Amino acid sequence: MTSPPPRLPVLPRRLGAAPPSWTETTDVCVIGSGIAGLTTALHLREAGLHVTVVTKVDIDDGSTRWAQGGIAAVLDPDDTPAAHAHDTELAGVGLCDPKAVSVMVTEGPDRLRELIHTGARFDRHPDGALMLTREGGHRARRIVHAGGDATGAEVQRALHAAVHRDPWIRVIDHALVLDLLTDADGRTCGVSLHVLGEGTEDGVGGVLARAVVLATGGMGQIFASTTNPAVSTGDGVAAALRAGAVVTDIEFVQFHPTALYLPHADRAGRDRQPLISEALRGEGAHLVDDAGDRFMTGVHELAELAPRDVVAKGATRVMRRTGASHVWLDARHLGREMLENRFPTIVAACRAAGVDPVTGLIPVAPAAHYASGGVRTDLSGRTSVPGLYACGEVACTGVHGANRLASNSLLEALVFARRIAADISAGLPKQTEPVIPATDAWTVPESAREPLQRAMSEGAGVLRSAASLEAAADTVTTLASGRAERSRTAAWEATNLVTIASALLAGAHARRETRGCHWREDFPDADPGWRGHLAVAVGPDGVLTREWERL
Repeated sequence: MTSPPPRLPVLPRRLGAAPPSWTETTDVCVIGSGIAGLTTALHLREAGLHVTVVTKVDIDDGSTRWAQGGIAAVLDPDDTPAAHAHDTELAGVGLCDPKAVSVMVTEGPDRLRELIHTGARFDRHPDGALMLTREGGHRARRIVHAGGDATGAEVQRALHAAVHRDPWIRVIDHALVLDLLTDADGRTCGVSLHVLGEGTEDGVGGVLARAVVLATGGMGQIFASTTNPAVSTGDGVAAALRAGAVVTDIEFVQFHPTALYLPHADRAGRDRQPLISEALRGEGAHLVDDAGDRFMTGVHELAELAPRDVVAKGATRVMRRTGASHVWLDARHLGREMLENRFPTIVAACRAAGVDPVTGLIPVAPAAHYASGGVRTDLSGRTSVPGLYACGEVACTGVHGANRLASNSLLEALVFARRIAADISAGLPKQTEPVIPATDAWTVPESAREPLQRAMSEGAGVLRSAASLEAAADTVTTLASGRAERSRTAAWEATNLVTIASALLAGAHARRETRGCHWREDFPDADPGWRGHLAVAVGPDGVLTREWERL
């Protein structure tokens, strides 16, 4: 079914780093401090387990706090889980796992109530009822927000406070996880990591644990323009691949159709592009071209509220046709009071860039936003590697299919965090000792990062074809041929980006159709024969493998 793979590099099975010079032991090690990681940690503590949370920078520096959209859950008496499932599966274009979707939409309302009990404060009407809104792809008002467009910041605040109150949750910040540690039977038994400020620049330590949960977020930094923060370098997926885990649907990267266009976005780097939430379109803002004409009417029944891949494609088509670097979002008719009270974060970001949405058009363009695929899990969050779990954007639960429905990501994290904690607490094995495999360990130079980002944006962004993907693969392979002279954070991150980019290119080149957020110019239609999943893994020799799984 799959086409011959493009030229791709041999990948390391371990990062080039010194063996751990210190270790500590815990029951469960959670990697990541966003909604997925902190919620998992809190549920594990409810079960009486000791937890160590490892976070790359500070506990609040991940993607969660940037979430402007809300959390989707069926709270309106006139809404139903079946309707939420229908919208989710429609956006996923035939690739959602119905069982996973059912779990999310039925368990989601209770998980949201638990988050409220934890201390998260969501927007309410004067009578105290939760304020429900619509976003793209939803046919009912089922989205809760906090602070208008600051939902992520409020969720992060509440979870951080709850974790801080529990002395049995140990937080190691400014720590980059390098590799998963496995025992003689291949079971995950901890992680190696580098803590900035601990010993030498390349000093490495280890956390031994009876189970490990990956909650490392996204991989948007493989592209030149992304809404993801600088820390989103795909570390969890890359570490899982090196440990032999299966990754699924990695070719489906959602490009948010309305990131604030800034001139420096054309330069590859580590910047995060401000997000112009589709909640603004949900309240009536319109997308227009340079002539001021709405271009989404007639394209989809929901116009600007169509699923994100449809809107991103619509904007990209306009940009290609006109040669423009962006399109425009017109929110002027919503009025000053609505904009400043309902969307304070967006208004502030626009004004900081010299744009006033009250009086002028907002320049917007698609940017890499969310990975619908990731490390494959079952309904309990278990990966193909024993003892290893994954939750949140790093995971592929089957909920999102070929395209994530708006505001399902935070809900998915809440639901599967609880399920992971329940599975772990049902029976943990004894702690075992890691065995360092006798495989080549190496790292690419940190200078590979920016040319990789440019190549991926040009060849594997919103527009893809066999030729563009092969060109990107050639660049990535050339970059991977270098070897870093020193092992340090920037080189480790660059190696993770090479690993993730290679896996994505393998999947995107194989899938010869257009489906969801995967758009092939040379195969512009969805093909029923491609209704299935591509499972990607790294073999013992470092060579990527692809396996087709038909639904």
